[in-house]
Amino acid sequence: MKMTLRWYGTGFDSVTLKQIRQIPGVVGVITTLYDIPAGEPWPMDRIEAIKAEVEAAGLEISGIESVNVHDAIKIGTPDRDKYIKNYIDTLENLGKAGIKIVCYNFMPVFDWTRTDLAKMRPDGSTVLAYDQKVVDQIDPATFFDQTNANSNGFVMPGWEPERLAHVKELFKAYESVDSDKLFENLVYFLKAIQPVCEKWGIRMAIHPDDPAWPVFGLPRIITCKENLLKLMKAVDAPFNGVTLCTGSLGTSLKNDLPDIIRALPGRIHFAHVRNLHHFAPGVFEEAAHLSSDGSFDMFEIVKALYDIGFDGPIRPDHGRMIWDEVAMPGYGLYDRALGAVYINGLWEAIDKCAKRGCCKG
Repeated sequence: MKMTLRWYGTGFDSVTLKQIRQIPGVVGVITTLYDIPAGEPWPMDRIEAIKAEVEAAGLEISGIESVNVHDAIKIGTPDRDKYIKNYIDTLENLGKAGIKIVCYNFMPVFDWTRTDLAKMRPDGSTVLAYDQKVVDQIDPATFFDQTNANSNGFVMPGWEPERLAHVKELFKAYESVDSDKLFENLVYFLKAIQPVCEKWGIRMAIHPDDPAWPVFGLPRIITCKENLLKLMKAVDAPFNGVTLCTGSLGTSLKNDLPDIIRALPGRIHFAHVRNLHHFAPGVFEEAAHLSSDGSFDMFEIVKALYDIGFDGPIRPDHGRMIWDEVAMPGYGLYDRALGAVYINGLWEAIDKCAKRGCCKG
């Protein structure tokens, strides 16, 4: 595997490439062109510029997260093919630049959803948190404003203001889209981009829905082992794969994370590894990556990835805000650096134990 860190680019991220380069074991970044709206093609010169910037810092671009999918594609409007053509043009340029992994999601209207971006924990750190009872009382038309007001001045991924300024129109547009239709539109999209992906060896890695159930009545379809396997079968080609996000799939207490990993050999192209602390169904908060700080057995998660021969990029995901850092919620430097080193330590221990015959079963 390759240890990486998500980086939003100069001008959008409080964390620098110089700082990332100093985290032991981190060899690359997962990045994006953050200022290009969903649906617009990525110019070749912009891709080459960010690649050169990353490589000048002694790192590599290990993947893109995300090339966002336009709502017309998710809804299946008559103009979706225009936006799919733009997506194909972007993939063509990424392929020419030697960038081979693209993480994306197919969530309607809102990307990941949290009800608190800075919940105070007993140790004084703050974390992202979710409470379904709070969501049930929120007017979705004002949810963007609430989230934006607590983002420390950063534009949160998946919460782009130019799109969510039209949230009422988006909800109206999705009224006729149920889970079956959304899945059908996803398959249509994947089959349309399959030729360019196979031409350049690009692996598409769908990100699970977060949380793993419908929010504000909007359908969610990438939520569990059954649905992931359904998608892998519907477009049964190596380019079609998964971003295995333990934090997103792990929002549902029904999901057995190591079992899901072992059900997807060869189809996990990218991994987000993080921990959650569950208080009750639908009530959880982010935790430090350490197993004992949350509800997940991180050893078993990393071992499952090792056992299936996972060799793609992996990154620590949402971190706590610690040591008085001010950054994009979930994406500060310090706790994610701790997470990267911890995951690397687990991997090294599992690898050495396996090779010495002391890690059976």
